Amino acid sequence: MTLQLNQAIGKVPPNGNPVVANRYGADPYALVFGDRVYLYMTHDALEYDGTGAIKENTYSSINKIAVISSSDLVNWTDHGEIAVAGPEGAAKWATQSWAPAAVHKVMEGKDKFFLYFANNASGIGVLTSDSPVGPWVDPIGEALILRSTPGVEDVTWLFDPAVLVDDDGQGYIYFGGGVPEGEYAEPGTARVMMLGDDMTSVVGTAEVIPAPFMFEDAGIHKREGVYYYTYCSNFYDGERPEGSPPAGEIAYMTSDKPMGPWTYHETILKNPGHFFGVSGNNHHAIFQFHDEWYIAYHAQTLSKAQGIANGYRSTHLGRLFHNEDGSIQDVEADYKGVQQIQPLNPYQRVQAVTIGWSAGIKTEFETAAGERLVTDIDNGDWIGLSGVDFGSKGAAAFSASVISLEGGGTIELHLDDPAGLLIGKLPVPAANIPGNPMELKTEVAGVEGTRDLYLVFTGSTGTPLFKLVSWQFMQ
Repeated sequence: MTLQLNQAIGKVPPNGNPVVANRYGADPYALVFGDRVYLYMTHDALEYDGTGAIKENTYSSINKIAVISSSDLVNWTDHGEIAVAGPEGAAKWATQSWAPAAVHKVMEGKDKFFLYFANNASGIGVLTSDSPVGPWVDPIGEALILRSTPGVEDVTWLFDPAVLVDDDGQGYIYFGGGVPEGEYAEPGTARVMMLGDDMTSVVGTAEVIPAPFMFEDAGIHKREGVYYYTYCSNFYDGERPEGSPPAGEIAYMTSDKPMGPWTYHETILKNPGHFFGVSGNNHHAIFQFHDEWYIAYHAQTLSKAQGIANGYRSTHLGRLFHNEDGSIQDVEADYKGVQQIQPLNPYQRVQAVTIGWSAGIKTEFETAAGERLVTDIDNGDWIGLSGVDFGSKGAAAFSASVISLEGGGTIELHLDDPAGLLIGKLPVPAANIPGNPMELKTEVAGVEGTRDLYLVFTGSTGTPLFKLVSWQFMQ
């Protein structure tokens, strides 16, 4: 009997985009800390009408921020969601959490992390943590920026923050958006403001950034003494002066100071509709990792592949190149993504929620395990890992931490394809009552060098098989 494998949807091997296919994630913002990139994303989640049909994303119920991280930019670890707004959130005064921005700063010799978010378009809040993945707390119990903040009284949308901690330790926050009635060419709604030393207060008066055809989505990065302010242009469908940004594209301005004055240049990333055939808003973040520059952006590629492109967005990655004169080259958005920058080490414990590609599975926090793990495992589901380095000696054994369910089943280990060379099988016993994680082990053979690895799950169809916590190879 031939196993019927479930198909990858959205992120299909060997592509790197969208970066994950087991969840949506919009408005990406990147934080580099240690040897990892953390992506913080608006937690797009499906909305349903009274008949149970999936409806257009209204964004009104989004009160969480999703977090994933990677050391190689192809395999991503799912850290779950941060409960930001609402009764169950850290910021109980807020009703929504959109378009996050995260930053790290050493304060009194300790690493501190700050997560800024938009409470719809009415204000910006901040959370703090000692770790990039939390837990997070609200240090001030109210919004950081409101319309009562000096210099922002007339800003249409108080949202979409971006944050820079400069070389001297001074913090700056960039935000704003919207178009006052008829003011498409010069909306005047982009702002920059100094942050206090504590990063949870603002100082002075917000300054206007004269961004042509501004709409939303503040971005900031610094390179070789030049500050790059980036943003999304508005969708005005009338005539635009020559040299103006086209509709819904990412444009950039530069300055030799963090608060300006600014010089407009051009656009660098067309609307997602140009590349993927499904348009929508355009949102990005630019960051440096291991001396190379990247851009994170979103598109409705996963939801399109699922047949439900109703405003549910997914994060992508692309390379960003600066020319010798400091200008930025056009970005080509695609499904291919970026090159894996280092292999995955299978000889150290790998969280099961570290995923290159997948079919069928979900992830959730499991109290019994004390961490996030892979769930909703059915017959024919699988997880793929890109560029796993087994070394010249190769692997002799494989172990996994699992929580048995009523079905039980087997973890099959395949190389280079879900139906590729089989190097081992790990039986997972059934359990009448889900218990604590158990450690199981099996021998493997025939693997060395750097290969893609697929964990294929088999068992009785229609029965929950097991939950996967972590895995590791031994030599």
